[in-house]
Amino acid sequence: MTEGHSGDSGGLLAGFDAGQTHTSCRLATDDGQILAEGEGPGVSHLAAEGGAGRFQAALRLSLANARSRLGAPWQQEPLIAAAIGASGIEQGSAVQGMGLVLAASALGLNESHLQVTGDERTALRGAFPEGAGIVVISGTGTIAVGRDGRARDQGGREHRCAGWGWLLDGAGSAMDIGRDGLSLSLQMADGRLGEGPLRQALWQALDLDLDPDAPQAAQAIKALVVRADFGPAGFARLAPVVEAMAGTGDPEAQAILRRNGAALAASVAGVARALELDAPAVAALGGAITHLEGLHQAFQVALNQQLPGAWLQAPVGDACSGALAMAKELVGRTPGND
Repeated sequence: MTEGHSGDSGGLLAGFDAGQTHTSCRLATDDGQILAEGEGPGVSHLAAEGGAGRFQAALRLSLANARSRLGAPWQQEPLIAAAIGASGIEQGSAVQGMGLVLAASALGLNESHLQVTGDERTALRGAFPEGAGIVVISGTGTIAVGRDGRARDQGGREHRCAGWGWLLDGAGSAMDIGRDGLSLSLQMADGRLGEGPLRQALWQALDLDLDPDAPQAAQAIKALVVRADFGPAGFARLAPVVEAMAGTGDPEAQAILRRNGAALAASVAGVARALELDAPAVAALGGAITHLEGLHQAFQVALNQQLPGAWLQAPVGDACSGALAMAKELVGRTPGND
């Protein structure tokens, strides 16, 4: 992705997409020429234990990796503005203000040269640079957000649905798919449900130090899921197992995908109602809905039922491109760069 120096530069712009699994940083010139991209670790909610440190580390490491891929003429160029879309940043919240302070310290930028927002907002900007549209994101977590297409200074609105944290509102996510499957497997183990292949597949995937059919296996699972290193990502890793079992015709796994697909469609429909969009373009993003074909199909069926006028559209750009567009606007507002 690195390109040669094409002339004098006012410095570098950075667009960050900070998710729960990993963080991407894309660097560009102030006139939009893409130069390099790097990755770093994921983030957690800033209010969670260690959340502030993880956020700053994700920004620093992804930026350093992107810089390492720059061509020699660009190595010494300063960073002049950045926009960050991060998981768990609520628009207009105290957490957003906290993120701005942390990002300024991590990147060595003045707060006026920074924008910190939710990753769903940068994804929306990237997917629909102009006009109305709705993005629904299904990865480890899930959220939907859209805008009505009018400029903000003309009363344009944005609205979000879902995404209120994995403990409260993860329906439609890889985490919920994995957790729902594991919950059913324990009901099979204790006799509330009949035994099925879904239990065996999930318990084998957990790689327990026990025979999955041993009496102690259920107790081991109970202890496993409360460990600090399991969390949402631990449940999400089980989603492909549920998907694979659904593909074999397993009725329990298929029901899980239908339920989560319907939850995603309900989030999109909620955004459409709030913004009075009868036939919105919808972009479906995120690792779960991209890679789990059964979930994607369930979402399409449910969307046709809940919001018949909606239509799926490939995103114009990704969250990093949306973040870069926001960063470029910051440069435009900076004194001396008008």
